[in-house]
Amino acid sequence: MEHVFYIVDVFAEEKYAGNQLGIFRNAADLSDTDMQRIAKEMNYSETTFILTDNERDGGFDVRIFTPEEELPFAGHPTLGTAFVIQQEILKRPVDRIVLNLKVGQIPVTFGYKEDMPDILWMKQKPPVFGQEIDKGQMARSLNLDESVLDEKFPIQEVSTGIPFLIVPLKSLAHLKRAKVDFEKFLSWVDNIEAIAPLVFCPEARENQNDLSVRVFVDYYGIPEDPATGSANGCLAGYLIKHRYFGQNRVDVRVEQGHEIGRPSLLYLKAEEKAEDIDVFVGGKAIMVAKGKFV
Repeated sequence: MEHVFYIVDVFAEEKYAGNQLGIFRNAADLSDTDMQRIAKEMNYSETTFILTDNERDGGFDVRIFTPEEELPFAGHPTLGTAFVIQQEILKRPVDRIVLNLKVGQIPVTFGYKEDMPDILWMKQKPPVFGQEIDKGQMARSLNLDESVLDEKFPIQEVSTGIPFLIVPLKSLAHLKRAKVDFEKFLSWVDNIEAIAPLVFCPEARENQNDLSVRVFVDYYGIPEDPATGSANGCLAGYLIKHRYFGQNRVDVRVEQGHEIGRPSLLYLKAEEKAEDIDVFVGGKAIMVAKGKFV
């Protein structure tokens, strides 16, 4: 059976930037093995499968695969898939689309901020904070000196559906030099859930942006990700919990992907409310290709 597919650049300010995503429609007839093999064939950091064009329980059933395994949630696949549903299935303006993912229902909002009508926003699950990690072993795994880590803030596991290790660095120069020794990293991560580090610093290349980020995802079959919505959602929660900017709310622009030639821009909004932290991650999506798998 032929399957229509799309290629979308997510968290991209222009074509051929951001994070690439393959999206397949009417995929209910594909087996788990078929989906995994197609994701391996596409070889993007993630590929998604919209099972049918019809809603169920107010949302669209979607599955997400890396080249190596299925994920319960991921950021740029959520935004990119919602974009394709709006553009190619609904074919009309909408305020909101819900995806039924393994992690639960995730809403995507169009035009959440009036001055940013072309940005899609997803509300992530409230962040869950895990262990704090020894800085020395993390620095050695990143081939960095421990002195370049920001001593004011911890290295910590955070999850909004998928756990990441949030690692604060002092400068952009240090962030550019980071390089994961995956064997060293795997030698001590057996007792933690997060197997992908996000390193960040309070400097950006463009004056209008606030932070720079890199995310290393060797475990999922991609050495470095050009834009990671799920990890940046964890970062947004971390910024609130540790009062990185001294406030209980953040509204920042994050650069990612420059080191691998896929410059990306992510918009993070978060606010502490009662016992939870509301986390929103936004970005643009651009269609670059459409075709059929035969």
